[in-house]
Amino acid sequence: MIGKKMQDALNRQINAELYSGYLYQSMSAYYQSINLPGFANWFWVQMQEETAHSQIIYNHLVDRGGRVHLLPIEEPPFEWPDARQPLEDSYQHEQKVTAMIGNLVNLAIEERDHAANSMLQWFVNEQVEEEKNVSGLVEQLKYAEGAPAGILMLDRELGARVFTPPAILTAGG
Repeated sequence: MIGKKMQDALNRQINAELYSGYLYQSMSAYYQSINLPGFANWFWVQMQEETAHSQIIYNHLVDRGGRVHLLPIEEPPFEWPDARQPLEDSYQHEQKVTAMIGNLVNLAIEERDHAANSMLQWFVNEQVEEEKNVSGLVEQLKYAEGAPAGILMLDRELGARVFTPPAILTAGG
């Protein structure tokens, strides 16, 4: 059985992961509106990943006899001044999520909740990848600025990305 403090914290993280998906869906729509379908696809895949992340935590709560409490999702922004800003905002957002995961790990240690700590280690590693991927895209877009052909090449590359459900989700946790 999961403790109430950890249950409440994980419910807040489910909300944060769903917000992340909502934010990335909004970014995808923005890129569609400026005719960069590859960037839109990249963020659509990000949305799918974040939704899967919420499902991992959801499953953990259910498996531990906890109660899932879905909270309201905050409205994300939908307008940006240029093509680079959503990526920069995404990087800052991923840094925030990394801090949230770190706080959850600290709580799991404090509560001596080894099962939650074990599950959260997947997220610790995932956040390293998330930050690396988006910061790399920010840098690539900086290099391409002033070179429309470079932006279009990057857009085509990002259009090839596909969603692959994380093994932790498909294996049942």
